[in-house]
Amino acid sequence: MQHGVRSFMLVAALCFGAASAQQALSIATGGTGGVYYPVGGGYAQIIDQFVDGYTAAVEVTNASVENVALISRGDSDFALVLADTALAAYEGSGRFGEGGELPQLANLRAITIAYTNAVHIITLADSGIESLEDLRGRRVSVGAPGSGTELSAETILNANGITYDEIDVQRLSVNETADALRDGAIDAGFWSGGVPTGGVLSLAETRQIRIVPITAEEAANVIAADSTFIRYTFPADAYRGISETSSVGTPNLLIAAAEMDEELAYEFTKALFENIGVVQGIHPSANETVPEIAVDSPIPLHAGAIRYFEEIGLTVPDHLRVD
Repeated sequence: MQHGVRSFMLVAALCFGAASAQQALSIATGGTGGVYYPVGGGYAQIIDQFVDGYTAAVEVTNASVENVALISRGDSDFALVLADTALAAYEGSGRFGEGGELPQLANLRAITIAYTNAVHIITLADSGIESLEDLRGRRVSVGAPGSGTELSAETILNANGITYDEIDVQRLSVNETADALRDGAIDAGFWSGGVPTGGVLSLAETRQIRIVPITAEEAANVIAADSTFIRYTFPADAYRGISETSSVGTPNLLIAAAEMDEELAYEFTKALFENIGVVQGIHPSANETVPEIAVDSPIPLHAGAIRYFEEIGLTVPDHLRVD
């Protein structure tokens, strides 16, 4: 009996030791009302179930600008970020590097392109705001402080001759924007996110909303200012009562630091694409997550991701190899 007890305790100790040896990874996302958070949760499930030796936790953040810093300094392992933010940080342009308030972050590497963020300019149907020009003199949320949404909003406005001095600037998360619109505290709000975004869906269930269109000419101005933008069209009824609406969008990157172990990056990339149905079951934006679009990344790919893409027969351009 004692031998059996000792054997049981030994097996239990070995199992406990194996479990305790699991390395915890951090996935930086965004606010709980956006798309980064649930999609990041799907990535965490894939790591927990299919990447041996690792577990993962999802972190609530202010999204892209904060996330690139978290990755660069090693405070998070994976993160979702807007392509324009990642490129500016990697190159040291705009708000990053010399002349900006943030440092250049040259150690950022992409795992893949995840999906496209559509720029929502949300207002209530009776606000009288029907165009970008109508934002002048109004109370407008440009996104949470330090977010990629704000970076996108400023680019869109400036590219079309509208400065922050001409609007009453508010800096709110997507949930705060929805609440402020519902309460009449603001007139319009920017949000860059997947379609549909939970916070916007909830608002549309209680108020009649409008997505302010970005015209072809306005979109061309934006793309000329920042080539990471693409044209995007909201499908009819993407949110309750919304008609088909022209806008712009920015690809989202899933990133890691160059210093990440190549084997870990490879194993995660492989697990991600072989089990992408886990994420698709959480949010439809993951239907866009396919290996073929990774080679369109605006920043270099991680060596571990390159190894997987080449293994499945993709050709990785030389400019995406820097390690």
